[in-house]
Amino acid sequence: MLSASFTSMKSRPLKKRICFLLKLVCFVSSVLIFCEFFIYYLVIFQCQWPDVEGGAHTGNEETPASVLKAMFLADTHLLGEIKGHWLDKLRRMTTYKVHRFEKVFNFTSGKLITRKGTNFVLVNSVAMEGDGCTLCRTEEVKLVALSHRLNCSQQEQNHPQKRCSDAEKPPASQPILLQHYPLYRKSDAECSGEDAAPPEEKTIPFKEKYDVLSQEASQKLLWWFRPRLVISGHTHSACQVLHPGGIPEISVPSFSWRNRNNPSFIMGSITPTDFSLHKCFLPRESRVFAIYWAAGALLVVLVLAHFQLLTPPFYFAQRLISKHKAA
Repeated sequence: MLSASFTSMKSRPLKKRICFLLKLVCFVSSVLIFCEFFIYYLVIFQCQWPDVEGGAHTGNEETPASVLKAMFLADTHLLGEIKGHWLDKLRRMTTYKVHRFEKVFNFTSGKLITRKGTNFVLVNSVAMEGDGCTLCRTEEVKLVALSHRLNCSQQEQNHPQKRCSDAEKPPASQPILLQHYPLYRKSDAECSGEDAAPPEEKTIPFKEKYDVLSQEASQKLLWWFRPRLVISGHTHSACQVLHPGGIPEISVPSFSWRNRNNPSFIMGSITPTDFSLHKCFLPRESRVFAIYWAAGALLVVLVLAHFQLLTPPFYFAQRLISKHKAA
């Protein structure tokens, strides 16, 4: 039967074989485009910018244009030797556009960024070791100077201080702290949510200056800036903690399938006095792989059926019945 199938295959007109080949190419291309492009739109279209109260006011009127919309991503891990291979590198290069990240996010540390009246302070967490290295001393000098400027901007105009007279004052708004390492916390034991650390990892104590900042460095940052919000990453898992003084910290999970099955990012609506955050997930990598496996299995079935190498179920049953009768 197998030789007859190959004879039938060879006898097929060239036009039909080309037509079948084109169908296979279209099928494979459609699966690739869906899994590497359209699936992101299907999932991310469910995300939306959160509403925020307390927008900037002009008299008695709110001005929605003054609401800053920002996205927060952490630990993209685009390329690397760990858990990496040629296909992994190809997918990440295509999906994330490394050169675009380098161009858009090329910010220096110890920097104050102000957008629509909202102050962001970028902190180099690595330079907060407190060991007196040149990088650490330079970073601390920058941060102390930024702290001075921000504190001066928030002082009441009726009570000016001489030491603030020459300071360049940013908008009078408590800053949002952006840094890679989280502020000190014992572990992720109190963290919750579908993108939090796995149960077996939550109770593992964090190591200062490796998993989180030291207690001393954390206290310095909170004292210098008195931020209204701290956003960090590094742990690859989500967590929300409340520091002394009621200061919230959000640890953003890794934005990479290399580190977790359900990467996510945060969409924020921010004003000089308030903020609202909404978490948005990417497609689960396991679901994308399931689509690829299902498409691959269907492709094999279609090829076997086309070349008549797949025995029809009714023909197989008929042969069993005839053998039984003959016996």
